[in-house]
Amino acid sequence: MTLLDLYDTLLFDLDGTVYRGESAIDGAAEAVEAAHQAGVTVRFVTNNASRGPDEVARHLTDIGIRAEPKEVSTSAQAAAKVVAEKTVAKKTSGTVLVVGSEALEHEIRLVGLTPTRTADDDVQAVVQGLSKDTSWRDLAEACVAINAGALWVACNVDRTLPTERGLLPGNGALVAALRAATGLEPVVAGKPATPLMDEAMRAAGGTNALAVGDRLDTDIAGAVAAGLDSLLVLSGVSTPKELIEGDLRPTYLAADVRAVTDDPDRLRIGAKPGWEIEDGVVRGAGDPLDLLRALCATPHTGEIRAANGDAAAALRHLGLPHELA
Repeated sequence: MTLLDLYDTLLFDLDGTVYRGESAIDGAAEAVEAAHQAGVTVRFVTNNASRGPDEVARHLTDIGIRAEPKEVSTSAQAAAKVVAEKTVAKKTSGTVLVVGSEALEHEIRLVGLTPTRTADDDVQAVVQGLSKDTSWRDLAEACVAINAGALWVACNVDRTLPTERGLLPGNGALVAALRAATGLEPVVAGKPATPLMDEAMRAAGGTNALAVGDRLDTDIAGAVAAGLDSLLVLSGVSTPKELIEGDLRPTYLAADVRAVTDDPDRLRIGAKPGWEIEDGVVRGAGDPLDLLRALCATPHTGEIRAANGDAAAALRHLGLPHELA
């Protein structure tokens, strides 16, 4: 049995999970193809609002991952729907100041609203998503509109963006600038907030979905908020140290997305073949990830201690601080 036998839908995050920048992560194409072949519905669910579904699907195809635009759900789509629902509910005008890409502008038009780039118009809402071209002037216009009372919707608040060059500033870094300038908080559409996950589930039409992602604070927290099982992969942002030191736990843990074809019992948090943990002391031998899964389900305080050389080597491999027992 594999994870593909347990779920009818896979909700794949993109940045750090399926690709880094312009490069596919090893095994991602094979994992997505295995899901398709098994008849499992695939959705690519991304907090990155800089590209539209057509462009996302084209990029995935170019790097060897089979994808269609209808399989893509973006935070730009979710944010546009949030703005539309709130402005229609208030019966206000449909002018929206866009801080972000042309793809975000397009989504605003698709829900029947009018995008603008200046606060001089009758702006009722500001929608903010990632664009590598966002400037001080764009933030200044948004600041004026928000301070004047416009609804503020952020596509996502990821502080960083995983790329082949490492972690770069994400939309959350730019949201923080406006937060500092206005003293206000945006409505968030992307993970870990529920609008994006809810829309992805609606579009997928499934009843039993598994969320797959690399970030505890967005992908896994978003799955928890939506009541979904989750698989954390260590190919992107979150690290073993972050996982151990935090309280949030995924359902499953793996190195990368190839794990969708693995045994769920082996991947489940708490599984510990080859390892014994008692009062923070680790002994045994085996796969370091098996040890990490075990540590996630084992209460301990202070620094982890290794009872033998194999345990010490596994903890070093995971980048976890430890001492010898």
